[in-house]
Amino acid sequence: MRPSAALLSTVGLGLLVAACAGKGKTEDGKGAPAAPAADPEADRARDAFRKKFLAEFIRKGLDTAPEDAQFLRLLVAASGAKRGVEVGSFKGYGAIHMGMAFERNGGHLFTHEIDPKIADECRENLKKVGLEKTVTVVTGDALQTLRQLEGTFDFVFIDAKKDDYLKYLKLVEPKLMPGAVIVADNTIRSAKAMPDYLDYVFQSPDYESVTIRASMEKNDGMTVTYKRR
Repeated sequence: MRPSAALLSTVGLGLLVAACAGKGKTEDGKGAPAAPAADPEADRARDAFRKKFLAEFIRKGLDTAPEDAQFLRLLVAASGAKRGVEVGSFKGYGAIHMGMAFERNGGHLFTHEIDPKIADECRENLKKVGLEKTVTVVTGDALQTLRQLEGTFDFVFIDAKKDDYLKYLKLVEPKLMPGAVIVADNTIRSAKAMPDYLDYVFQSPDYESVTIRASMEKNDGMTVTYKRR
């Protein structure tokens, strides 16, 4: 039986530490190659522009909340994730946050958006902050586009049709590496729409899960899952 969702966000720190155990590891188990030398002044200017862009980002109802997006960025950075999947891009607020961490890790994020017009807006926003080479926007129904993914992945963020969460996970599950982190959004407020997903990630011996509250602007939370094997 899955535990109560009313958990403090600090409970998730143990899972975050566990994720860090694989930091910097590639598929062959070796450390990631050192990043090329960068221009510190250019980096500071880029980071300042991105911070300003995010602060002025006009979020709509479907965009990731600021605290949630920051938590995702921290989780990607701390876990050393190299290949990520996002299901449900909307206009890219969350993808930008995660993309910055994937960029630092030398990795790549594939974000899936069903609405072509919104997908174009997401691409444009990513281009504005210089992340178009780090984040690929895939247009189409994720129940179809996820089938076309190639390679392995170590990070997944699901924030789309709530009663399809388990279907999304099942499509990427064969491609997940041991130590992968899966984050599902809205698992407190929309728990009744995804009982199959929550039961699966809390009861499967292959996973360790915890539900946390990151955002202060909504009465909701995320379920963070660590793939043990």
